[in-house]
Amino acid sequence: MRHNRSPFARIFVSITTLIISILILYKYSEQWLRSFLLYLSNAAWARQFATQFPPAWQVASRFIAGETSQSAIQASQEINKSGLSATLNFLGESVDTEEDAAAAREAIIQLMQQIHQYGVNAHISIKPTQLGLHISPETIHSNLQQVLTAAEKYDTRIQIDMEDSSVTETTLDLYRRLRDEDQFGQRVGIVIQAYLYRTEADIQALIQEGAWVRLCKGAYKEPATTAFPAKSDTDANFMNLAQQMLSDEARQHGMFPCFATHDETLIRAIIQFARHNQIDANAFEFQMLYGIRRDLQQEIHQQGYRVRIYIPYGTAWYPYFMRRLAERPANLWFFLGNLLK
Repeated sequence: MRHNRSPFARIFVSITTLIISILILYKYSEQWLRSFLLYLSNAAWARQFATQFPPAWQVASRFIAGETSQSAIQASQEINKSGLSATLNFLGESVDTEEDAAAAREAIIQLMQQIHQYGVNAHISIKPTQLGLHISPETIHSNLQQVLTAAEKYDTRIQIDMEDSSVTETTLDLYRRLRDEDQFGQRVGIVIQAYLYRTEADIQALIQEGAWVRLCKGAYKEPATTAFPAKSDTDANFMNLAQQMLSDEARQHGMFPCFATHDETLIRAIIQFARHNQIDANAFEFQMLYGIRRDLQQEIHQQGYRVRIYIPYGTAWYPYFMRRLAERPANLWFFLGNLLK
């Protein structure tokens, strides 16, 4: 006789199957596991399942401040109390209508108004595809112009996030166009990814331009023809780029580097390099993600270095959360352990 499973039983079987699949992938290859999680980050069926399953949000909320701008402001205030600054990110990407891009623009402008109103020590990070990069050059430029005009009004700054490699060149062109518009030069920065082969050339150019740059490892699925497939190669490139960004030449041109990593080995190597070369602790900063390695955040701060925490919020949390799991296996085990509880 066939028995109908209860909704709870179906969910339990689905979760158990997912966990077994993840453990098998991890056993054979961490790279396979990362690829699988990045696949899930873009899978509509997986997004639907996760966003309709309350325990998933309960665990994801460790890494995401909440669904409203007020929750992001409150998280920033707590961060500021501990001596750290913040970067706020209204989650969302790859919009395909003018209306959705305009709605994201207005939400970001409202966020800046709240930052000013509450006196929060924070600036904004923006994904270009959220503001219309895939719609038209005119749409994204106009929306970012309006956002930067608001940044001028509310005395904050904007860093343009980097997405997958298909938009790297377009994003850099957009950044330079906005930076070279007189009123926006000091208000806009760019994010660069260490896992791309092209990045060393990009960093060399940005050094000459005296750019404000956040260096991260990269969190999108890229082919081996475009990005280092091995973590060890990405780590080595990250350190190589960090040293270039802290060089005498970079400082003379006015570059301000930000190093976005939770890798203790890299962080300690950067600190050692800075000390050996007598680089002022205020000449650069470390950036870390909300909810990850709070102990390390405080340790670096107590050593006298600048630390900024990336605080995401919004209803479009699923792709961001899955990329965070793909980046660090420790995050994945935390997620699975809490899901089983």
